[in-house]
Amino acid sequence: MDIDAKRTLLTSGELVVTGRLVDASNATLYATSSLGDQSMTCIYKPIAGERALWDFPDGNLAQREYASYLVSDFLKLNLVPLTVLREGPYGKGMVQEWIEIDEGVDLAQFFSTDHPQLRSMAFFDAIVNNTDRKIGHILPDASGKVFGCDHGVTLHSEDKLRTVLWQWAGDSLLESELTLLSHLERSLGEIFDLSPYITEQEIQALHMRIARMIDSETMPVPSQEWPPIPWPAF
Repeated sequence: MDIDAKRTLLTSGELVVTGRLVDASNATLYATSSLGDQSMTCIYKPIAGERALWDFPDGNLAQREYASYLVSDFLKLNLVPLTVLREGPYGKGMVQEWIEIDEGVDLAQFFSTDHPQLRSMAFFDAIVNNTDRKIGHILPDASGKVFGCDHGVTLHSEDKLRTVLWQWAGDSLLESELTLLSHLERSLGEIFDLSPYITEQEIQALHMRIARMIDSETMPVPSQEWPPIPWPAF
């Protein structure tokens, strides 16, 4: 099924909840979206099931998840599974394609390797200011592709990067990465608009993060003022 057919299915299909991921702090529901004779498994996170966070008072986590997907998609990084915002059986929320991970990959070892898609994820997390890149949020599939999930606490106006992917800290950015940053800087607010999903202050902070990475030409380093690794790390 191509990406457009999947998007139509996720957006317009009948959403039926079949289970819940009990370890998640917010309502994270296992579901199926069906349209005609096609169906796909997905994750549904209704806004009504979100737990309020003191440091993310604006908007909702579903919008941040979607905004992070849009950044990944715009830059053609293909790191975030196909994501939409839509109504569901428990109200509006985020619906995301389910990724079947390769159980043969030992995440406890894989996350600290120099895999190029992990570097892309570290680069992406620096852009969206991801404050919760845990080991368990890394999803390698059987084809060798690596996805990332759980981007509800991203795009804050203050620097809050917390990640387990620090193996490239301080390294020079690749020319391809600098090209992507310049493209995003030129496009943000013009042909690429995140204003329906995050605040103007957060968009300005995104501009500043991009400019800082371009000026330094390096990957970020752990903060001395903010815990650099989420807890628990897995």
